[in-house]
Amino acid sequence: MFHLKAAVAGTGLRAYLLPMRSFKKPLIVIVALAILLGGIWVYFSHGNPSNLPLGATEGTQVELRAPEPETIPRMGIADPVGWAANEAPTPAPGLTVNRFAAGLDHPRTLLELPNGDILVTETDHPATKDEGGGLRGMIERYFWKKAGAGKPSPNRIILLRDSDGDGTAEVRSVLREKDLDSPSGMAWVNGKLYVANHNAVLAFDYVPGTATLEGAPRKIVDLPAAGNHWMRNLLPSPDGTKIYIAIGSSSNIGDNGMDAEKGRAAIYELDVASGRMRQYGGGLRNPNGLDWNPVTGELWTVVNERDMLGPDLVPDYMTNVPVGAQYGWPWYYWKDRMDDRVDYPIPEFLGEYVRKPEFALGAHTAPLGMRFVAEGNRLGTQFNSGAFVARHGSWNRKPLSGYDVVFVTFDEWGNPKGKPAPVLTGFQVDGKARGRPVWIGYDKTGALLVSDDVGGVIWRVIAPNAQPLPKPKMIASTKLPPSRAIDSATEAQIRRQIEEALSKQ
Repeated sequence: MFHLKAAVAGTGLRAYLLPMRSFKKPLIVIVALAILLGGIWVYFSHGNPSNLPLGATEGTQVELRAPEPETIPRMGIADPVGWAANEAPTPAPGLTVNRFAAGLDHPRTLLELPNGDILVTETDHPATKDEGGGLRGMIERYFWKKAGAGKPSPNRIILLRDSDGDGTAEVRSVLREKDLDSPSGMAWVNGKLYVANHNAVLAFDYVPGTATLEGAPRKIVDLPAAGNHWMRNLLPSPDGTKIYIAIGSSSNIGDNGMDAEKGRAAIYELDVASGRMRQYGGGLRNPNGLDWNPVTGELWTVVNERDMLGPDLVPDYMTNVPVGAQYGWPWYYWKDRMDDRVDYPIPEFLGEYVRKPEFALGAHTAPLGMRFVAEGNRLGTQFNSGAFVARHGSWNRKPLSGYDVVFVTFDEWGNPKGKPAPVLTGFQVDGKARGRPVWIGYDKTGALLVSDDVGGVIWRVIAPNAQPLPKPKMIASTKLPPSRAIDSATEAQIRRQIEEALSKQ
């Protein structure tokens, strides 16, 4: 009886185990594959570790380590968590910070109007034709969301007004929504508001103080559309006759071919009267903030350099941009370092005239907004000569770099010196991003304004007891007389002797 039950039980057990055995090997393979993929995901999603302090990649002299090329980028983005009601960034000693405006939808660029109003673009990357399709679209959406972006662009310009000068904008209105497509750069020149969509520059008739922007715009010029770097900053010349346009590259190092980079990675000069445009400076992977050095009168910009060469390459930078300047992207970085990953033919003689950037802002700090100190600023004597820079923050470095506003001191000759000094910190804590600084502006009281796209806030920073700064003094210089000949000094001397001899005959 016992053996009969055992036999029956054994038969049932075998009947149960036989199909299990057939699934055992595939199940082990699936589990092993899941563990492998999970390990790969953890490896690539936690940044590229660095044992070099960020300060070694900042300033006029930097440490450039050997490249560590990556086929797949290592990601390390601070998770966006936003600000609690009682939280704020930490200002430098002597400064205070408050919310000039809050509850904005991904605010990016700022523009101060002559009447004191502040314009803010609520904007994000443009939709692309392949967005949402395939593995690439899925990965892009994941990391855009992780960085606090990735939603459809709001495509709005918001007007903020602090009528009573108490440091808080009590008036907020939508200035314009129609005709905007990932707008970023703005400039007001002679009664017209110029707005840079990702694909064109538009001009609107506009009188400062008006609550809405009516009427149809006039397209001034088409721009290369979208790309990995979609922001297009605008800066008018001091006399209002020119507008300078910063256009970033479509990719990291020309990944989709150099034809896709035509018209990109450069700063262009637009003649307002004629609409003609010429390249003013090139080889700039992703130029953003533009401003005029008040001491020298030169055009300056901040630039996001290339990725996937390791956690300490290449330092992002700020530099002057003389007309015709070339900074080497994608073939060169930091003047004479060749990027061996680029297999497109180098333009003839390019290496002969690539310039070295003036000042490093740290590897992968992602500087976006930049403004020089100006007349009327009230930030204190420690910030009376130089430029403020908003560093949006790294997405591929461990530890995280950027996520702050810094000040670069300039000497009496208009040259940067030292290391960046902290102005506003605390945007990320323990790998969590309460905010990410984007743009720099000034309000009518002389305070510094900082847009924060993740936090949805415009922060206002001021030294409460500081007196307004006088107008920075421009250095006096004498231009050399134009050369009428290309003779050497010896040839010129011989020519003069011959001319003198002939005149005596």
